[in-house]
Amino acid sequence: MAKEMIRQGGRSARIQQEVHRAVNQLLKTTDRAAITLPMIAERAGVTPSTLYRRWGDLSQLLADVAVARMRPIAEPEDTGEMIGDLTAFIVQYAEDMSSKVGREMLTDVIGSYSGDASQKCCGYTLQHLETLNSRALARGEPGFDVRQVIDGVVAPVMYHILFNDREVSAGYCQSLIQRLFGGAADRHLIAE
Repeated sequence: MAKEMIRQGGRSARIQQEVHRAVNQLLKTTDRAAITLPMIAERAGVTPSTLYRRWGDLSQLLADVAVARMRPIAEPEDTGEMIGDLTAFIVQYAEDMSSKVGREMLTDVIGSYSGDASQKCCGYTLQHLETLNSRALARGEPGFDVRQVIDGVVAPVMYHILFNDREVSAGYCQSLIQRLFGGAADRHLIAE
């Protein structure tokens, strides 16, 4: 199926905005399993064929809406030093992703068969970590390997959120950062 090119600000963008609004409203009032593309189309004021043509199926549409909700709206917190910035970001990330809404968004993103949604969300996390690293380097700090933080901190956090096999607390996030950075992280211990 050919993907429709989206002109920002045009009719296509307005349709996408209305469809996303309709999905978000329905998710607040209707059991997720009961939501259908025709139901969304009716609420958005478009034909079901518009949704099928653009998104293909419900899982793709839900993933697109989840990605839009996960898109960063602000820079990560600046605490004045690298470990503090990284700790604040990872703790907030874990809290957001382990919340009920975060878990639902992850389900939608991972449930999308194309992989585009997952790649976009991964890109958002990488972008934040690169911002933190650049900020550290600009302050004269040594910086960090973004991929090592993904593998050593973000990956275990996501694993435990997805499989719900342990609480992903601030203390747990701190222990992952300590394991990766050693003594440099000791001053940033978080009391639970």
